[in-house]
Amino acid sequence: MSEPQGRGAADRTDAGAASLSDRAAGLPPTRIERPSGEVENPAGAARLPGARRDGYTKMPTGPVGIEPIVARGPELDAPPSRAEWEPSAGGTPGDDARLAPWALLAAIAALCASFFVGWGIPLAVVAVIAAVMSLRRPVESRMMARWALVLGLCAMVYSLGWLVWAGMQFESWG
Repeated sequence: MSEPQGRGAADRTDAGAASLSDRAAGLPPTRIERPSGEVENPAGAARLPGARRDGYTKMPTGPVGIEPIVARGPELDAPPSRAEWEPSAGGTPGDDARLAPWALLAAIAALCASFFVGWGIPLAVVAVIAAVMSLRRPVESRMMARWALVLGLCAMVYSLGWLVWAGMQFESWG
């Protein structure tokens, strides 16, 4: 297959890239022609995607410059003109909400209820959870939290014993 002399490089590339199905069907090769002289191409109005913009100096994926960051804070040598914060006269601030006494109270109430009925188990579960939470807090009384945990677990065991006994009684009746 010989090529005519007047064909350009783009036409040769397109002719070589024509698919086998086009050749088998007898279709002519696809050609891309240049725009005619009537088409206006204003300078600067249309850019190719990715072309440099005016004033754009770095590639978007280029390395980032490392400049030292200078942070200004308060001057440590100069005495403050007025105090920004002062402690209250009431003493040291702290967490006044205590959980261990409430856990111990709930554990004692659950233990008393578990001696008579098995329905004190929800209160025992609350006491055990509160005791574990108070053991994890640094401001709580450790001894009180341990007593609440032990008594809450005992109340849970006694309540479960009552519930198991009641379940066995219902089976023997029915």
